[in-house]
Amino acid sequence: MVEIMEMAHRTDADTTLVRGLVLDHGARHPDMPKRVENAFILTCNVSFEYEKTEVNSGFFYKSPEEREKMVLAERQFILDRVNKVIALKKQVCPPGSGKSFVIINQKGIDPLSLDMFAKEGIMALRRAKRRNMERLTLACGGSAVNSVDELKEDALGFAGSVYEHVLGEDKFTFVEDCKNPQSVTILIRGPNRHTIIQVKEAVHDGLRAVLNVIEDGFVVPGAGAFEFALHEELMRFVTEGNIKGKSRFGVEAYAKAFLIIPKTLAQNAGYDTQDVMVKLQEEYRESKKVVGVDCDTGNVMFPGELGIWDNYRVKKQQINTCSLIATNLLLVDEIMRAGLSSLKAGGGDS
Repeated sequence: MVEIMEMAHRTDADTTLVRGLVLDHGARHPDMPKRVENAFILTCNVSFEYEKTEVNSGFFYKSPEEREKMVLAERQFILDRVNKVIALKKQVCPPGSGKSFVIINQKGIDPLSLDMFAKEGIMALRRAKRRNMERLTLACGGSAVNSVDELKEDALGFAGSVYEHVLGEDKFTFVEDCKNPQSVTILIRGPNRHTIIQVKEAVHDGLRAVLNVIEDGFVVPGAGAFEFALHEELMRFVTEGNIKGKSRFGVEAYAKAFLIIPKTLAQNAGYDTQDVMVKLQEEYRESKKVVGVDCDTGNVMFPGELGIWDNYRVKKQQINTCSLIATNLLLVDEIMRAGLSSLKAGGGDS
């Protein structure tokens, strides 16, 4: 799983891949550590604050002492949860071990609980987004817990580094150096909104291309090599006499249409298209290898050897779409021709 995060900071060249998560919020207590190493991650959906009941109910007391007891009972309920987490922290992070403890909670943590966690050196984040909770277990390991009654060490994830980054009024928490992350984050940086959008679109296109390769299971050579090879094979098929009559001209026109891709690559790179096409034809007929256009030199290159590939489904869709559009355009001409013929016939009768 890959998530794309944006940060209006530095330049687009500072866009990085984070082998972990980037959360768009930070700790809510000033005394909590801002950076920890070798951290155990507790991913939980537990309320560490007093919550109102879901049903309409009331409490009646006769004296201030009884009210105080009720308040203490409510607070004790939360304190028990906090103490269980602190006990687990002391178990997995003994003094001098170099380990630390981080809590990322989907629900709230009240100020008193935050203060208790801060005194124990625990970094706690509250009200994390649900999508981040789902990705945390994929990136750090462990499992999300909904109760602290039976906390065990195997429910904890692990990250090599967790730190907070403040950018203006925004806070970001980086969870990095995960052992075997199944979820990563691409952090897109840029000086302005326009640059960030451009980089984000390019990254999205790249991720989609990778997904297409995984789903297709194979690729085709790029750099205009596929279109040029298809042109050459269609022309060879025609010259061998496999097609007779007017269909021959249609196949020739269809084959020549594919040359628009390598010609456009050569033209955009600033080279003469005719010279490039001649070089491609000579090399293809001599070596019998798939050749493409080298946009850096204007010469022939072998895309398979250089690792330049295109998506199979993109080329398939390209051929289907172009053929359909050409057929529709020809159909329009036929309709117009038929309409003119009917108009002429009607004018003669009058």
